[in-house]
Amino acid sequence: MRGLGPALTARRLFPLRLCPRPPRPVGPRLSSGSAAAEDGALERAMDELLRRAVPATPAYELREKTPAPAEGQCADFVSFYGGLAEAAERAELLSRLARGFGVDHGQVAEQSAGVLQLREQPREAAVLLQAEDRLRYALVPRYRGLFHHISKLDGGVRFLVRLRADLLEAQALKLVEGPHVREMNGVLKGMLSEWFSSGFLSLERVTWHSPCEVLQKISESEAVHPVKNWMDMKRRVGPYRRCYFFSHCAAPEEPLVVLHVALTSEISSNIQAIVKECPPSETEERSKISAAIFYSISLTQPGLQGVELGTVLVKRVLKELQKEFPHLGTFSSLSPIPGFTKWLLGLLNTQAKEHGRNELFTDSECKEISEITGGPINETLKVFLSSSEWVKSEKLVRALQAPLLRLCAWYLYGEKHRGFALNPVANFHLQNGAVIWRINWMADVSLKGITGSCGLMVNYRYYPGATATNSTSYLCSKSIKASEQVLSLVAQFQKNSKL
Repeated sequence: MRGLGPALTARRLFPLRLCPRPPRPVGPRLSSGSAAAEDGALERAMDELLRRAVPATPAYELREKTPAPAEGQCADFVSFYGGLAEAAERAELLSRLARGFGVDHGQVAEQSAGVLQLREQPREAAVLLQAEDRLRYALVPRYRGLFHHISKLDGGVRFLVRLRADLLEAQALKLVEGPHVREMNGVLKGMLSEWFSSGFLSLERVTWHSPCEVLQKISESEAVHPVKNWMDMKRRVGPYRRCYFFSHCAAPEEPLVVLHVALTSEISSNIQAIVKECPPSETEERSKISAAIFYSISLTQPGLQGVELGTVLVKRVLKELQKEFPHLGTFSSLSPIPGFTKWLLGLLNTQAKEHGRNELFTDSECKEISEITGGPINETLKVFLSSSEWVKSEKLVRALQAPLLRLCAWYLYGEKHRGFALNPVANFHLQNGAVIWRINWMADVSLKGITGSCGLMVNYRYYPGATATNSTSYLCSKSIKASEQVLSLVAQFQKNSKL
């Protein structure tokens, strides 16, 4: 078996199956006093557990001579955590771990002063390097030692993936907040990134003859375009389709991230044509395959969010398809635009509050849309776009096509978060080195597509020879590459808007 780094083996990666968290007893608590006592007892149990389970940081001189803590200490933490039934209880334990067992700031200050003092005095390089090593050692938080030793337990890495998923959920729900929690999340993410680096990942293709368990996991993990039944699943892994996933080399056939690809004659502009229509024949004809369309990518483990498995998977699959189809030169996604409708409704709401101010539509568009909807454009569109009923009006669909296309172009190209694309899917593909190539009208007429992005989808095109340059340009200079169609729509938006 391929090496997985210190203490990681196949048994230790994924076989752990934690017992279901026990439910709380049904019925009201006896009194507020008893509830407070119960909470106090739980908090004392948490503090006692952490004092016992989190290993102390050895002195620098003894760092390689101190024996590892007893396996039972880490196992106690895993067992205790698995028994916490409520998200708020797990969040409280993680918060106490982050706040109470991080970096010793006194040691950091002392070692920093030592490094600064040595830099001011002529000393041998070895002395300064050792002082810097002491500083690095002092900067390691105590809870990292706990995570490291848990990873040595059978199924320990699986537990840590689940723990990080809980931590991310608690942050999203604002059950835990603050710099200490964010720092602990970053430390755990860094450790998982090492354990799940590309050298440890195996690319596997899914076919209808793959194990039933794998097909079931792929079906259940599909987050972009849900699989309806087994026949639907059979189409997605059949002729003119490819499905790949990454598994860890220590846990084969355990999907971590899944990518679906359609092999087509041109760059697709409609998702229903991919996920619903049957392929042209049961036997693939290479002459009919001119483009590879990445139409869905799903992470099966929420705790691995941000570990960049998707980026590596897209690049590996692109190379795999080039090997299988040497003539294939066109690679593109057909991607959803989550958040576009929400963003647009926010603009309409703001302008409606400002006494009907309109900076989104031309005068002729306002007149036409108002005649169709029967009222002021901002107010009526807020109502119509909040549901999927508006697509039943052919007149309204035609009237909204031009303005929504340019608004969407601006949303993808111009709306930023810290200088990068606001839309998370756009940000993902742009980081990979893709180009915003084409925005497609009525490309997803499902309920999710209409309510989430007004039926719009976008092609992010991958030019294999330019992806590295484009990625560097985006990450370093925050420069977005886009086609003439998209840039033309952006220019139209800027001409008609004062936003």
